[in-house]
Amino acid sequence: MKPATFLAAALLAATSDALPEKISKSMFWARDAGHRLAGRATPTQIPKQPPMLNTQTSVGCFNSQGDLKTNGTIKFNSQGSCVKDRCMVLGYEVGATNAGNQCWCGHKYPPKQSLVADKECNVGCTGIDTEACGGIEAWSVYNTGLALAVDYSAPDSSSSTSATSKPTASATQPATTIIVTPSAEPEKKKESKNVGGIVAGVVVGVLVVASALGAGLMFLRRKRNKEIEEEHRRNAAVSAFIGKPPSSSGGMSMTDSRMDPVMAHRRMSDGSIADNQDYSRRILRVTNA
Repeated sequence: MKPATFLAAALLAATSDALPEKISKSMFWARDAGHRLAGRATPTQIPKQPPMLNTQTSVGCFNSQGDLKTNGTIKFNSQGSCVKDRCMVLGYEVGATNAGNQCWCGHKYPPKQSLVADKECNVGCTGIDTEACGGIEAWSVYNTGLALAVDYSAPDSSSSTSATSKPTASATQPATTIIVTPSAEPEKKKESKNVGGIVAGVVVGVLVVASALGAGLMFLRRKRNKEIEEEHRRNAAVSAFIGKPPSSSGGMSMTDSRMDPVMAHRRMSDGSIADNQDYSRRILRVTNA
């Protein structure tokens, strides 16, 4: 029993010696962390300043970037490394820092309506932790010193709509059935258009028929005139022929190769034998001398 008692006493003594050492180390670590937290400064947004040429001045903290364009990420970001070394060198009148390491540049300030309290820009710069480089959704905006008069960009449509919109009360109304009756005006217009087309067609048809009739009448008139001229020409020829002086026999002289020249001047009786018509056959003749 004595050895066991001695062993237990030894273990208890060793544990009691190690416990204060662990407690003291824990207290040291807690004290060191407290000192570090107390020594870490809170990022501060530079208050708004009047613009000055060739000097970077603060315009304030904004919750919108407006027309500013991102110029990349800077590992050790600060007002000088972004606004002066980048935006001013590139010819921009406005520079801004955001989310600690983001740099933005532009020619106009963000919308004036988006100006917020300086406490909204509470993220320290990655280069200088005591200096605020905007926030998660906030921008520390500066004038680069290239121009004193810089315009504000137009407000965002979404923000302006949300700012001006007001809640309206809505009431549920019973459903109503609306019967739309088409007016007769289109039909009237259609009828008038049809009537106009018909009238135009009739007028064109009448003109075509009149033209055809006129052409036909002119053709008939020319044909009639031609026939009359031809008839006059024939009559003139006949008149000229009849008006010639009579031959020695006292009348017209007509000869036929089949007739006897002697018989040509004799008057034949009606009902003569047909053989007398051929002078080559002198078989039977009946003549009135």
